Amino acid sequence: MTSNIPKDLRYARSHEWVRVDGNQVIVGISDHAQKELTDIVFVELPTVGRKVKAGEACAVVESVKTASDVYAPMSGEVVAVNSSLGSSPGLVNTEPYGSGWFFQLRLSDPQELEKLLTPEAYGAFIQG
Repeated sequence: MTSNIPKDLRYARSHEWVRVDGNQVIVGISDHAQKELTDIVFVELPTVGRKVKAGEACAVVESVKTASDVYAPMSGEVVAVNSSLGSSPGLVNTEPYGSGWFFQLRLSDPQELEKLLTPEAYGAFIQG
């Protein structure tokens, strides 16, 4: 089950992942989370320029089963959103670690990365 967890990412307990890119991070939801949600039919993204705090709800993902908040795993300013999700929300299901990303943040506190789970710790977390 944990073999499909990319080793270059860090994870929040709320199932978001971050990929560090300089002083920014790309944010998405984990493969585990998208499987729990099943078929994703709509994604509401934050607006570019919005400032978010770690743990703050800032996006919504709707599936055929439910709607769920997506939380900012780190604090910062939204500098980009994945506009492809507007017309193709299923990318979150098919490519959760690739073209199914949600938004990018310019970090206000890079030290928050240390509070996120390593791939190994996230694997153990989702296995209970």
